This record gives sequence, C-alpha cells and structure tokens, in this order.
Amino acid sequence: MVLMACAWVPANAQAPMPGAVPDLASDPNAVRVLLAADPESTLAAPMAGRLESMATQLGRHVEKGDVLFRLDCGEPEARLRMASAEVAGARENLRAKVGLRKLDAAGDTEVALARAAADRANAAQALAQTQVGYCTVAAPFAGYVAKVYVRPFESVNAGAPLVDLVSDAPPRLRLNLPSRQLGKVKVGTPFQLDVIETGKQYQAQVTAVNARVDAVAQSIELEGRAEDPGRDLLPGMSGIADFGFAR
Repeated sequence: MVLMACAWVPANAQAPMPGAVPDLASDPNAVRVLLAADPESTLAAPMAGRLESMATQLGRHVEKGDVLFRLDCGEPEARLRMASAEVAGARENLRAKVGLRKLDAAGDTEVALARAAADRANAAQALAQTQVGYCTVAAPFAGYVAKVYVRPFESVNAGAPLVDLVSDAPPRLRLNLPSRQLGKVKVGTPFQLDVIETGKQYQAQVTAVNARVDAVAQSIELEGRAEDPGRDLLPGMSGIADFGFAR
C-alpha cells in the first residue's frame, strides 16, 4: 500500500492567476525614482542679529520676493547715514577744489586727492547700503516652507539656517538606470511612473542623461519630468519607472 502526502489548503485560498505580473515595488530589478524639489534651498541669515519679525510657518506658500525675515537693522542704518553724510562732504570738497583750480588757487594734486576722497566715500556708502540689504531675507523663488529653524526674536549668527524652501514647480524625477539599457534611452524618451504614495500612474519623459556611468553600480543617472495635472506630486515621494523594456 502506498501512502500519499497531501498539503491542506484553506477553502477560501485563491490560486495565483496564470501569467500574473508581480508587484513592481517588490521587484529588486525595478528602477527606483525619487521626486526632488526643483529647486530646493536652505535660506541662511546673511548677518548676525536679532530677528525682529518672521512671516513663515510650516507649509506656507510664498511668492518670489516675499520678505520672510527682518533682522534688527539699527546699526547698519546708522552706518549708512554716516556714509551718506561723508559722501555729501566729499562731493562739496571736490566741487570747491575744482572751482579753486579754475582760479589757479589749487593745484592738480589737490583736485585729484579730493576726487579720490569722494570715490572712497561713494564706495563706503555702497558698502553700507549693501549691509542694510542684509536686514531682510526674501524668498528667491515661489514655493512652500518645508522647515523652520528659528523662532521670533531669537538672535542668530551669520550663516545660521532659517528656513527650508521647496519650489512649487513640478518635482524633478531622479533615477538610476542599469547602464546596459543606456542605448535605449535619450532625452525625450517616455516612461510610466508608478508613485507609491499616491497609488497612481503618471506619464513622464527623460529630460537629462548623465555624461558618466557609475562604474561601481553599473548604472547611469537620469532626470525626468512627469505630467501631473492634479498637482498631487510632492518632493520626497518615490516610485517605480517602467520604460517597457523586456525583463
């Protein structure tokens, strides 16, 4: 007599469909995609000082040129007033020396020195004006506040991070394609993007191909852009790129 060993199968178990396609996200050979802001910047304090006001909060949308921070500007503004007064005095002295030179009451050297003094005063005024400009921090591009590092009325050092700003433009796609597929892609090559966070698919195309192959990973870095009519793609999301290559 021959005994047959049988495995128990639950009644509600479903057999896999013939020819079923595996989940792309679990495929070790899938081309991973990272969505990155284009551009993204950490704005830093241009000078040391105390924050007088800040118009930022997490997730806030700002337009290019919006003033996000104001620092105490009493000292730089005082230096600018002093420099402006010196400019006025230097110009008046130069005007007087030029007038005396016409009367042969002053020499060429005196006029040249007066002109040099006026130039130095103008340069000092320009420097003071630039320093006054450091009292405000404006958004360099339109976007969203992603992180705030400081609180109102804090004292900050020059170069201290203030806020992370991410562009509101469509995210840039960053991916690494196996270098053996390099001959099949170029700028403009279309592909399908499956985004994990949204569970949706988007049409995309390659916008840049690196000029160098990573010799260790045997891959080539690509950049792309996706069509996002619903504007639901955010920096930091990830997904899978499907170029339709045979597996």
